[in-house]
Amino acid sequence: MSGDRDASLDMLLDLDGQLLVVDPEGGHWVKFVITRVPVSTEKPHGLDYSLTLHGPTGERLVGFDNAHPVGRGKRGEPMDHRHRLLTVKPYAYENAATLLADFWQAVDAVLKERGVL
Repeated sequence: MSGDRDASLDMLLDLDGQLLVVDPEGGHWVKFVITRVPVSTEKPHGLDYSLTLHGPTGERLVGFDNAHPVGRGKRGEPMDHRHRLLTVKPYAYENAATLLADFWQAVDAVLKERGVL
């Protein structure tokens, strides 16, 4: 990450604590938890974040976060990753704007699969 300040970071941080209903009839909603943390090896962008889409019963359908290790046995350091239904894959964090765009793209894909969009 370069020394340039990520101008979209404030926009992302402003979403902290927001719950948004994206499908009032079907009960799908998104939740944002974003906290500034000290820059570290595990969180080089200085963020602890969780962006999630939930279904009508509260189950997580999509998630982008960096709060826990990824992989079998979940050993190792926390890293950026994405959840889609039951799959977890590493996520290459670039900046806050790209994170938000990627999250909404995944949300749209799942909602289309479920016939919501």
